[in-house]
Amino acid sequence: MTSDVSRDGVVLLGCGRLGSAMLEGWLATGAVEASDLIILSPSEKPAAEAARAKGARINPPLDALRQAKTVVLAVKPAMWRSALGPLIEHLNPEAVLVSVMAGVKAADIAALARRPVARVMPTTAVAQGQGVAAVWSDDARALEAAQALFAPVADVAPLEDEALMDAATAVAGSAPAFIYAFVQGLADAGVAQGLSPEAAARLARGALRSAGAGLETGEGLDALIARIASPGGTTRAGLDAMADGGDLTRAAEAAVSAAVARAKSL
Repeated sequence: MTSDVSRDGVVLLGCGRLGSAMLEGWLATGAVEASDLIILSPSEKPAAEAARAKGARINPPLDALRQAKTVVLAVKPAMWRSALGPLIEHLNPEAVLVSVMAGVKAADIAALARRPVARVMPTTAVAQGQGVAAVWSDDARALEAAQALFAPVADVAPLEDEALMDAATAVAGSAPAFIYAFVQGLADAGVAQGLSPEAAARLARGALRSAGAGLETGEGLDALIARIASPGGTTRAGLDAMADGGDLTRAAEAAVSAAVARAKSL
């Protein structure tokens, strides 16, 4: 049985793009009740203000943090020590920390916080309850809290080793942007073949939606490709061209490798 993170209270430290996406998803799905949320943000954020209107507390006195059993770290990796350090003495002794920061090791967070840590790398589609999230922890209680927070808003993929988190960040966290870039490339190619920019963009975006709908069937990727690519057809010709040139594989490998290298350098 997963823990009731809403009942136990949740502190969200940081409300940037990813923090706001998580906040929107939690409230939309009921994963966390607004009245059980404490949001710590140095600047006003629309998602936080919407949560405030539903009962969340924003930047309350630090003594209020002791009420929460889960603290979610969603600040920029370069700022995490300065953001978390002043809060440590105010946290509940039994609190667990859930980090969504790329490149920051759980052991480093645990050494400062003196509390169990789980790491999660979610996509921003958690805002719509359709994200994916890689999860790792060597502490059962922290892992349970992380899964309880993200299972309602994402397809949770547990990792066997924290060292895999950088690869998961590249394959999931960064990949939507890679996919959007490829779709933009398809639209540009359509324009080169005579389509208007408006028509090409609409068709390419529609193709992305269609591909996403296919994934909902639960079929493997090879099977989904085979459903569209008839032998001798136009789709198969295009796939063969990408395979023969090797450009798609090289681009994917380069993008993932660069993202992993960047995560390791943070």
